Amino acid sequence: MNCCDGRMICLLAASALQYRKAMNVATPHLGKPRIGHSACPHDCPSTCALDVEIGADGRMGRVKGSADNSYTAGVICAKVARYAERLYHPDRLMKPLVRKGAKGSGEWADISWEAALDAIAENFVKAEQAHGVEAVWPYYYAGTMGLVQRDSIERLRHAKRYSGFFDSICTNPAWTGFVMGAGTLRGPDPREMANSDCVVIWGTNAVSTQVNVMTHAVKARKERGARIVVIDIYDNPTMKQADIALKLRPGTDAALACAVMHVAFRDGYADRAYMEKFADDPAGLEAHLASHTPEWAAAITGLTVAEIEAFAALVGQTKKSFFRLGYGFTRSRNGAVSMHAALSIATVLGSWQYEGGGAFHSNSAIFHLRKAELMGSKFVDPDIRMLDQSQIGRILTGDAVALRGRGPVTAMLIQNTNPANVAPEQRLVKQGFLRDDLFVAVHEQFMTDTAKLADIVLPATMFVEHDDIYRGGGHQHIILGPKLVEPPATVRTNLFVIEELAKRLGVADMPGFGMSEQEHITKMLPYYEMDFDGLKEEKWIDCQPDFEAAHFGKGFGFPDGKFRFRPDWTNTPAPNKPPKVLGAFGPHEDLPAFPDYVTVIEEADDEHPFRLATSPARTFLNSSFTETKSSREREGRPEVMIHPEDAAAQEIADGDVVQLGNVRGDIRLHAKVSDVVKPGVLIAEGIWPNSAHLDGEGINVLTGADPVAPYGGAAFHDNRVWLRKTA
Repeated sequence: MNCCDGRMICLLAASALQYRKAMNVATPHLGKPRIGHSACPHDCPSTCALDVEIGADGRMGRVKGSADNSYTAGVICAKVARYAERLYHPDRLMKPLVRKGAKGSGEWADISWEAALDAIAENFVKAEQAHGVEAVWPYYYAGTMGLVQRDSIERLRHAKRYSGFFDSICTNPAWTGFVMGAGTLRGPDPREMANSDCVVIWGTNAVSTQVNVMTHAVKARKERGARIVVIDIYDNPTMKQADIALKLRPGTDAALACAVMHVAFRDGYADRAYMEKFADDPAGLEAHLASHTPEWAAAITGLTVAEIEAFAALVGQTKKSFFRLGYGFTRSRNGAVSMHAALSIATVLGSWQYEGGGAFHSNSAIFHLRKAELMGSKFVDPDIRMLDQSQIGRILTGDAVALRGRGPVTAMLIQNTNPANVAPEQRLVKQGFLRDDLFVAVHEQFMTDTAKLADIVLPATMFVEHDDIYRGGGHQHIILGPKLVEPPATVRTNLFVIEELAKRLGVADMPGFGMSEQEHITKMLPYYEMDFDGLKEEKWIDCQPDFEAAHFGKGFGFPDGKFRFRPDWTNTPAPNKPPKVLGAFGPHEDLPAFPDYVTVIEEADDEHPFRLATSPARTFLNSSFTETKSSREREGRPEVMIHPEDAAAQEIADGDVVQLGNVRGDIRLHAKVSDVVKPGVLIAEGIWPNSAHLDGEGINVLTGADPVAPYGGAAFHDNRVWLRKTA
């Protein structure tokens, strides 16, 4: 803080004292009770429009889904409805801290904001002087999906020419697989699910992770008698809502998709006229699929032939079949191939032609927001190395390939993510963070596993305490999230930190710096001829293209308008394609010419007879909400689901402590014996804090950072492990 009058000192002291009570009392904003309008900031495609109760004392109350927003439709998940529990949590970070003991010791001293920011800048300059600008690596992700607070770190990176950040960890396999077929990342209006006769929810546990998908799917069932099909790897809450539930082995989705298309060609469900006009090589696809029978797919997926035949007949005979394709089934080493194969079904059937038909994954390509100034795109230097977010463990432990053959990373600023908990190869990540020559500053809301390993920790605002703008990848709205309550006087926004560091590092006079959140938001909106105040009045913008554009009625996103059954796996543009200097990732030479099942996954073997997936928990969101009492009570404890046959073979009883391991390490968990999983498959739900585990190490000890072909990504649900009962 650069200056502080007596009144501010009193407010700071009062805030600190109040915060030691069960609930923090934010800086008062007295007035009448009101309803504020915002958007959920968390990493979820639903990006729900919110109505937030604000009391006369300026405190946040209940949170509801906006009934006026046609996609949210008044429904939100329970964890966000309880958001006040998180905002006023007694363990929320409230003041800057500096490490005074050994790294990870938990010994901290208070430090002023001014001194903390000075120290960060000094360490960045020191790293640059010793090893060059690439020794500094700003690291962030989707702890907030607000564009200003999330992406401003990129402006500082580019202005200073720090190491680049290839944000591969989450979306790349799904997005890549979709654009390989459709040529762009958009699709039918997801509200059309309510007008479908069959909704196929593929590879996403929507009840737990995208509640609004269920809102529209269930509406179709109630009003139209639509069938809901759920395809996943275990009997999760969405499976329990299904009319047809297909539980297959992890990583085998493409085999199911190929068999469905085989049946479509065999039994006359394929729309040959549509493919002739809109697809590249339907004859080649039909010939390729001649051997991909339901019997072939049953042996791979673990489904029965009857299940595959029934599903293929249902979607083949139902013109209005809507394929809602999720992220979960793409978090495998063949994930991009699986997405492309599942997407291809809608083209073989011609489902795109009908309202309530087609395939949808994300609308990320429709929003027309101008972000160049926000992110400092004009400053980008193509000669600066790009480092893969997913390989942070290898990077911080000096892996020459991961470092692109250049020098070490010796200084980091981390915002909006918790890599010591959520990144793969966790032991390497922690080993890297414990380096004595690495300086780390973490800007956070709670003392996360990553913050515990930092040198300086800065307290961050939450979404109702600052202005920001959001876009809903799972739907079609740009939503404003204006500041609704005053933050505690000792916390700061992400934008504040970036601006203050820019001043100290000598780049504050470059374009894009020196602007407020509201000014940045206005700069992003010229396409809509709107400014911050106009969007505040409107609350959101519906960006959905018309039916013909959304359903590719004039052709798909390639120059010739043809859907690609034969994808060009290494040359097709994609939303997050690696730069040329990185080239294609993974075993891209093994990817198939047509949709197919490819065994580039971590298949079980004699030493590792089980396949492990790390699926989302219902009341956590990545590592967010793991700090709230209600969410932890609902989830219980870290557990691994084991089929009764597998448990019996090792005399494992429900609640026993078991050990899982592979070449990356081993951890202990409590067993949850249940037939919701298939034999040979293990499911560990939720990214629990490392400290919640028996040995202080989390589930990502077991996940790998080798990238998904062809454009990268982390295969969190694709791990082979051994299992044994512990004493």
